[in-house]
Amino acid sequence: MPGDWIQQFPDLATLPPDEQQMLAKSAQAVSLPPQTTIFAPGQPAQSFMLLLEGTVRVQQVSAGGREIVLYRIGGGESCIMTTACLLSQDTYNAEGITETAVEAVALPRSAFDDMMARSAQFRRFVFSDYSSRITDLLQVVEEVAFERIDKRLAQKLLERADSDGSLAATHQDLAVELGTAREVVSRHLKEFQRRGWLTLTRGQIGLSDPPALARLAEAE
Repeated sequence: MPGDWIQQFPDLATLPPDEQQMLAKSAQAVSLPPQTTIFAPGQPAQSFMLLLEGTVRVQQVSAGGREIVLYRIGGGESCIMTTACLLSQDTYNAEGITETAVEAVALPRSAFDDMMARSAQFRRFVFSDYSSRITDLLQVVEEVAFERIDKRLAQKLLERADSDGSLAATHQDLAVELGTAREVVSRHLKEFQRRGWLTLTRGQIGLSDPPALARLAEAE
């Protein structure tokens, strides 16, 4: 496929011409609709995927069926779970699902291995993105382990609300985002509603008092 996509990744755009040509020749275009499972637990990683457009949610499901969102991948990013599986030759222990229509390029495992062996600059690109994502992932772990759920819920509501102060989300959606039980989220949402901070309708939340939520979100 043409190599125009390489320009979306600044570190790849400065690769020597022969290495850019190798990437362009090996990469395969990928187009996926929303709610497509890209990978799942137990599957091997077959390619190194670079997202051009859209969003992919990476989440883990416990033995009891509880889900937690680990991170999201957007345009100009790669997936550290895939990188880890390619490097270790292990299988996935999480699942990746497209939240929107996705345009991406996939570098087959053999081409990924060749580029890792051939190009120091490509290795820096892979490990730089990996280390950045690991930091984000550790923050998720820290929040789940140590932050109060009401504070994290307030942060998530403010993060997901549109310019009108509303968001389309079920209690289960928010529970998955926060790595907790739906009942816990419902209890806190009802308390926020009692305080006049928001209104609840089926599948929709309206923020009535964003400053109050912001104060809770920023509380120590």
